[in-house]
Amino acid sequence: MVNSKDKEPRTKKKSRSKDAEGRMSLKAHLIEARNRLFKSLIALVIGTVAGFFLYDELLALLIEPVRAAGGSITYTSVMSPFDIMLKVAIFVGVVASSPVWIYQIWAFIIPGLKKKERRLSYSFAAVAVPLFLFGIAMAYFVLPFALQFFVSLAAANSETLFTIDTYLPFIFRLLLAFGLAMLVPVLMVGLNMVGVLSSKLILKNWRITVFIIALVAAMAAPGGDAITMFALAGPLFLTFAAATLFCYINDKKRAKKQAEQDAANENMAAGSASSIDTPSTEV
Repeated sequence: MVNSKDKEPRTKKKSRSKDAEGRMSLKAHLIEARNRLFKSLIALVIGTVAGFFLYDELLALLIEPVRAAGGSITYTSVMSPFDIMLKVAIFVGVVASSPVWIYQIWAFIIPGLKKKERRLSYSFAAVAVPLFLFGIAMAYFVLPFALQFFVSLAAANSETLFTIDTYLPFIFRLLLAFGLAMLVPVLMVGLNMVGVLSSKLILKNWRITVFIIALVAAMAAPGGDAITMFALAGPLFLTFAAATLFCYINDKKRAKKQAEQDAANENMAAGSASSIDTPSTEV
């Protein structure tokens, strides 16, 4: 005979993670956040170590737009080379570990996924990572135009010097800002697929979104360089419009499916009620 007391510890252990409605407690959320942050940090460390081996090639790639614009890079202190090497390695780590931390962020926002929604999470990460890298590549592509504009403002017969301590942080902020901006449309689609964000809400606040995109593009391409700003803002507008259209179509399909399900339930309920109300003819 199985002792009923042996089952109690298992039941209590299971109830600690979620309540009767399937919601996680604050402690469980904090534990999950810690675990996902730990996994992201491990991936970041591995990517940073790889960044030290790619330092020379990547630094030459980052300095090339300055040389193409007619400027030159200078170091400001004895420790600057090591400091720059560390910053470049961390930047490589952030980019290289993007598949891990992008998925961990999404999985934390939408916890307790079912099998179908878990496949959606993998698809989200598979689409988000290329878009993140595309945003970085797009910012790097328009960088020479911005540098050329600033160098053109210098006085004649003068030499333009960029201190590497200020140049590289500016470049990293620019690249990461547009890489992260390209994740917003994917996040919109993902939240819509799980029923959190509706296309009606997106369309209601489209003016605010357009203003934010234009503001980010203007801040990332300062100095009044309209060509650079439009080159950066254009893909963001296109991806936002595509994400909004996808959410609208998906909401239409979801509403149609729900209407068909409600009609089927009503017909089933009406059939059950009619069978109960019909008097029996048997003797």
